Amino acid sequence: MTTTATLNRLGLSKTDYNGAPSTLCNGCGHYSIANIINGAAYDLSLDLTRIAKFSGIGCSSKSPTYFLGRSHSINGLHGRMPSLATGATTVNRDLVAIGVSGDGDTGSIGLGQFKHLLRRNVDMVYIIENNGVYGLTKGQLSATADLGQKMKHGGLNETPPLDLCLEAIVAGCGFVARSFAGDARQLQSLLKAAFSHHGTAVVNVISPCVTFNSGEGSTKSYIWAKEHGLPLHEIGFIPLEHDEIRADYEPGTIREVTMHDGTVIRLKKIGQEHDPADRMAAIKLLEDERDGQFFATGLLYVNEERWTLVEQAKLVDMPLVQLPNERLRPSKAALDQINAELT
Repeated sequence: MTTTATLNRLGLSKTDYNGAPSTLCNGCGHYSIANIINGAAYDLSLDLTRIAKFSGIGCSSKSPTYFLGRSHSINGLHGRMPSLATGATTVNRDLVAIGVSGDGDTGSIGLGQFKHLLRRNVDMVYIIENNGVYGLTKGQLSATADLGQKMKHGGLNETPPLDLCLEAIVAGCGFVARSFAGDARQLQSLLKAAFSHHGTAVVNVISPCVTFNSGEGSTKSYIWAKEHGLPLHEIGFIPLEHDEIRADYEPGTIREVTMHDGTVIRLKKIGQEHDPADRMAAIKLLEDERDGQFFATGLLYVNEERWTLVEQAKLVDMPLVQLPNERLRPSKAALDQINAELT
């Protein structure tokens, strides 16, 4: 019997969004994230010909190979992915940009570029696959490694870790979320919301390295994350193009956050009061979790009011790459007039 695959609004099946077979270690959280990205893009009916993937160097930066195989992709230098994304989205504002980075690519060599990308509010989804270790170079400590953590090849970590969510909020990012590679339902809802955000959307995903950083006590392991994770909300996403989707919520406090494009994130409070529109509350939440007893997941902070880099630059509505020469270059008469005024 022949079965017909379910198609989205573009007439594409889920397999149309797949990438190449993974060469990552079995059980790597990065590959789970790739599958979740595929699912989110399929559900949103994203046009693969408009998607551009950007990455740097590291295990995380290999992962764009494993999702959205029909889209455009640029793999650049270590820590320099934000520059590529900034340039590409500036000349072509129609791109749906996805940056994939790691705790080293973002938190070490790329920290300066990361902060300036956030300051400029480049319109893109920035996914950090955070495992606290340099897996590609065989297990050295990264900038997000736990204080006091001891690694076979990295020695003892005597410096406190960077909190990349905190760095993002302080830098003015308008969408900051954290999730766990093992929580597909939460992460997919957050990614759908991130794609709908106007500006830089940072999604920091705890993504266990099963080869080099899965030992007892590691805050980046599957076991620790499942035991200490504190979901702030149950998250539902309502696309603008669809009828309202009612998730299986039980009675409780529900807050709806309307995104710039009219889509809605529905947040149901579970266990802890948190207002994602309150910047200082998000900072306090991240500071409170430093004792290591929990890590919060969900939408930490959202602000739809900032202008993007393209808007700040007052660029025309048509993407620069589509402008004809007569609109890009001054005419000979105009140049002659300018030169005459200078003589």
